Amino acid sequence: MGEILLPFGSFKAALEDGFKNGYAVGQFNINNLEWTQAIVEVANEENSPVILGASEGAIKYMGIEYVGAIAKAAADMSKVPIILHLDHGSSYDMILKCIRYGFTSVMIDGSHYPLEENIALTKKVVEACHPLGIHVEGELGRIGGVEDDLTVDAREAALVRPEEAERFVKETGVDAFAPAIGSQHGHYKGKPNLAFDRLEKVRDLTGIPLVLHGGTGIPDEDIRHAISLGVAKINVNTENQSAFTNVIREIFDRDKEVYDPRKYLGPGRAAIKDAVRAKIRLFGSAGRA
Repeated sequence: MGEILLPFGSFKAALEDGFKNGYAVGQFNINNLEWTQAIVEVANEENSPVILGASEGAIKYMGIEYVGAIAKAAADMSKVPIILHLDHGSSYDMILKCIRYGFTSVMIDGSHYPLEENIALTKKVVEACHPLGIHVEGELGRIGGVEDDLTVDAREAALVRPEEAERFVKETGVDAFAPAIGSQHGHYKGKPNLAFDRLEKVRDLTGIPLVLHGGTGIPDEDIRHAISLGVAKINVNTENQSAFTNVIREIFDRDKEVYDPRKYLGPGRAAIKDAVRAKIRLFGSAGRA
């Protein structure tokens, strides 16, 4: 069966083009209307494909009906490919729910399970999604830091084993693969120490687009190096959260009388646009739509 006929762009096609041509597509998580508007507006201004990431926490906060409807409206008005992607899906049931509401790609995160269970769960998701033209991202190893309600001690975060990555990709049939190479969600304490040697081995053994989680706070030179080693999707959320919150906090500190939400949500949206634009240019996806 071919691609699903919905307004969203193709996750697989976007990442494969980045993998082939040496750039990465940004996944920017959405949390409300203003975030979605900011990300999509910049993607169009920069002529870049973009992935709207919806975590389970954001879905719970916004309501999946709103997530699907807002993303569809954005894609309908967009001149560049807009992809709606489930970020860190925790269960098969959640995957099915997102499919029903129009998501055209999903991440199933079985990384906290033993290898065999992770493979079995991910393969089950792929078998449900691929006949519908829906693409799947899988993960192996543990990403440190905080992702919504999931907390992982960075010191215990296990790096991916390249030989296990090869088996995982071969047996599951995923379209993109997120190997744990030392990145983390949230803010870093000190300079990130990424295992580029493992990343290179994973690229050579799997041959599919790779994903870097925890893109906020990684030095630009490390981002470029990761892209050169096969990373074709980079996730960003914390940086946008900080930019949005800092501007709103400044407005409230400066004017105690402000009460119209448009007076602070608008500037917050503009701050997100600036942050997203910088990442799109860093990732090399500008002009690639």
